[in-house]
Amino acid sequence: MATPIAKQLSGALRGFDRLYGLELLDYSDTEVRAQVTVGEQLKQPAGLLHGGVYAAMAESMASLATAVAVAPEGNIAMGLSNSTSFLRPITVGVVHARATRLHRGRTTWVWDVSFSDDAGRACAVTRMTIAVRSPPGGHSPAAG
Repeated sequence: MATPIAKQLSGALRGFDRLYGLELLDYSDTEVRAQVTVGEQLKQPAGLLHGGVYAAMAESMASLATAVAVAPEGNIAMGLSNSTSFLRPITVGVVHARATRLHRGRTTWVWDVSFSDDAGRACAVTRMTIAVRSPPGGHSPAAG
């Protein structure tokens, strides 16, 4: 069951995250848990979950957690680097993800994201670096 904050953030997801079915389950500025149900539309030609789904989940989870934490300072967050290693394919069920913050710097945050299948087996790992910047034109993200 999703925590109240994770549920609110899941409801606010837009665009690509909604398209592939990202569901946030738990959220803090040090850890995020999420999942995606594997469907035919998310598979590559060999029938495996497409690697882009892992990369998208990692970037969204880390960017969102960083963005929420830095917004009160008037900053925004965006992906800077995303490196995923695939360990075991997922073909059915749910891909489970857990992002853990490794570093909180002034201009970058670094996250590790681990992915598992329904049996709890490690399937992929991502190292995600998030850039923290002033918004374009110096406008606060809260001001719109």
